[in-house]
Amino acid sequence: MSGRLLAACSVLLALAAPAYASDLPSKKKAAPPPPPPAVSPWDFAFGGKVQSDYNFRGISQTDRKPGVMGYGEVRYDNFYYAGVAAYSVDLPTKPLAEVDVTAGIRPTLGPVSFDLGGIYYYYPREDRPNTGYVSNSDFFELAAKASYVWNEKVTFGANAFYTWNWLGTGADGTYISGTLKVALPYNLSASGEVGRYFLGTQTKPAAANPTRLADYTYWNAGLTYTWKQVSLDARYHGTDLTKANCYTLTGDPGAVNNRSKWCGDTFIATLAVDFVYSDLKK
Repeated sequence: MSGRLLAACSVLLALAAPAYASDLPSKKKAAPPPPPPAVSPWDFAFGGKVQSDYNFRGISQTDRKPGVMGYGEVRYDNFYYAGVAAYSVDLPTKPLAEVDVTAGIRPTLGPVSFDLGGIYYYYPREDRPNTGYVSNSDFFELAAKASYVWNEKVTFGANAFYTWNWLGTGADGTYISGTLKVALPYNLSASGEVGRYFLGTQTKPAAANPTRLADYTYWNAGLTYTWKQVSLDARYHGTDLTKANCYTLTGDPGAVNNRSKWCGDTFIATLAVDFVYSDLKK
């Protein structure tokens, strides 16, 4: 009997062993981490500035008075862009504003960034006072820019712009320039630009003696302090244009003896704010 009992107990233990194993907690595989949130290819930049004078390539656009500017730009995949900017102006044709419509692409090649596109300069509701002549200073300009990051502190740039109808005069215009920016301590940076404007012959409005417009050199140099989205820029602008040639280019109504002050050397202060929507979400 004892032998049979012992054998029976052994069989029962053998059958029960799998049950004990099944009762133990099993190791489960960890759930995979959730996928990262999808990043939208769309982005939006916007901002504005107040400046003591709106200077465009060496020529005042606000009769040496302060001006304001605001802009917005849509970006896709950090490559394509389209935007609009509006500037307050005080020009002889008395437009409501200068409105710049831009579009293009921004490819990169290693340390070099490019900006290739076009700019349409629109001057709404302009005319020529005291003459009844309705002017059209609107024009389109092709633009090409390149920026080379030499190291974390120094950036070189090169720019080229071309139009076949500068300010609606019928003259072609080519502007080329080089730039340099150096990062400094305390959120400061120093930067400058030297450029040359090559202008053709004015043919509009039709005249018996078309006018050859003067070429000129333009330069600027200054310091910029940046804190988050706010920047304060102090800059010196200058050209080699004579006052007589400045009057020919601008038609400055305040000129004395056909000599304009709009192209003389000047110091300009600018306070700007710039935002990028994707940065605001971080």
